[in-house]
Amino acid sequence: MPGLPLMVKAALPAVPGVNLLPGVRRTGTALPEMSLVRHDVPTDVDHVTAYAALCGFPRQDTLPLTYPHLLAFGLHLEIMTDASFPFPAIGTVHLENSITQHRRIAATERLQVTARPAHLRPHPKGRAFDLLTTVHSAGELVWEETSTFLRRGAGSEAPTGSTRASDEPVAASSGLAWQLPGDLGRRYAAVSGDHNPIHLYGLTAKAFGFPRQIAHGMWSLARCVGALENRLPDLVRVDVAFKRPILLPGSVAFGSRPTDDGYDFSLTTPRTGVPHLVGRTVTA
Repeated sequence: MPGLPLMVKAALPAVPGVNLLPGVRRTGTALPEMSLVRHDVPTDVDHVTAYAALCGFPRQDTLPLTYPHLLAFGLHLEIMTDASFPFPAIGTVHLENSITQHRRIAATERLQVTARPAHLRPHPKGRAFDLLTTVHSAGELVWEETSTFLRRGAGSEAPTGSTRASDEPVAASSGLAWQLPGDLGRRYAAVSGDHNPIHLYGLTAKAFGFPRQIAHGMWSLARCVGALENRLPDLVRVDVAFKRPILLPGSVAFGSRPTDDGYDFSLTTPRTGVPHLVGRTVTA
């Protein structure tokens, strides 16, 4: 998991004044040609168990479908804190995510995790880009992910290349309301290594324009997948679009409905039905 020095490095370009210093200031206009790799990565069974419990996954001998994202998060942060990367890591908005699990991964497997940036493109609210992740086991591709991010700025009406989940209709609430505690962001940060200040405390979130701390998007995705895990095939793709932040403490309503080849799902505000997240699973 990322260490404190890397998190501090990620935060510096977002600090007024400091962000103008040589080596901190971001002025580039293109993504760097870089690919980072972790070789022979083991999984810690106790860590997997803690993640599964926090995200609502059932106990099993294989990794939760979203867990490999944690193995890649340090690489993502290294890419976005590299001097050649054009945008600060803090303040970049996670828009969408698409994960394909080619087969279930045993907790005993040792993995190769690769990440690279790609597809910088115009977006109506600025510029979007992807972080592409692949996970191999003994040379076999077992898992891959596209994480799409937005850097706000001058917009464009050009097509964004968004995932298939972005225009999915909202699945009506299934009658399940999840009460989310104020420390959920800190608990997920402890497991994931993602200590972005917008998730930790009201004071640190307000510094970035939020009324109070917000839930991690990858926790909300994992919690939805955990609720569906026992109904998903081994070979599956999960697409999700993050619509609105989930304020902590708070409550969200989970909804799902079967489709011809999987499930639609959503998280909404219980009282109004306003969506925070919409997604779907597809047999890959």
